[in-house]
Amino acid sequence: MNIIPFDKRDGYIWQNGEIVNWNDAKVHVLNHGLHYASCVFEGERIYSGKIFKITEHSQRLHDSAQMLDFKIPYSVEELNEAKKLILKKQNIADGYMRAFAFRGSEKMAISAQGNKIHVAIACWEWPPYYSEEARKAGLKLRFAKYRRPSPDTAPVKSKAAGLYMICTISKHEAERDGYNDAIMLDYRGYLAEATGANLFLVMKNGELHTPTPDCFLNGITRQTIIDIAKKRNIKVVERHIMPNELSDAIDCFLTGTAAEITRIGSIENYLYPNPAQMTLDLMEDYHNLVRK
Repeated sequence: MNIIPFDKRDGYIWQNGEIVNWNDAKVHVLNHGLHYASCVFEGERIYSGKIFKITEHSQRLHDSAQMLDFKIPYSVEELNEAKKLILKKQNIADGYMRAFAFRGSEKMAISAQGNKIHVAIACWEWPPYYSEEARKAGLKLRFAKYRRPSPDTAPVKSKAAGLYMICTISKHEAERDGYNDAIMLDYRGYLAEATGANLFLVMKNGELHTPTPDCFLNGITRQTIIDIAKKRNIKVVERHIMPNELSDAIDCFLTGTAAEITRIGSIENYLYPNPAQMTLDLMEDYHNLVRK
């Protein structure tokens, strides 16, 4: 498949309050966000010309920036309007949106007091990350080498660029070994998440269990699925889950902006060959919700 590099595409990007040509949206190589990972971001889905959970994502961008000790110079409402503006300019019906904020180039050191905060928003056409068949058939996963860090070692509640470095490493290693992705444990050895999506287990007793997000991101899609499940009178249990408890599940799935709801077919020796009806129902409910 011929994929156009992101720096070679046509269109427009919203940058620091202005719409600029795609190829003119540049920053200096000595910006603090690149060298010290002082960058926060959001990934958002566009369905039928509408941005799903637009305000929740804008608010989380603000919250993440605050955890990295900087303030975004645009309010949640202003970010929402900027997103709608660039979406209209790009004329995208179904796609992906990336809003992000980072420290600039005024100082190049650990201390970056006073560095300008840059904000940009880009969107592009983007088909489903996995086909419907793949999402129902299930992904092949392995356990990752790295673990999600303790809350007293990193701003784990933020959607910060630096926290994804171990995710990229883990996914690359998994792909090289013939897997689709990797499941990460937390610093205590409990199940945490995949490299970019939250984890749910359909248990033999008919309950839906999911790891407590006390050291990783409580995804907006994750929260949406919990709400959908509760409306179906499914008992949702958030708790610490040991890896060997995967044998008590009849099905597993991932949730995220990119993954939406995607089944897991296997996690190393734990096999889930057939989708549970609960998983299929939640998939259908989510599909209907985002496209209504």
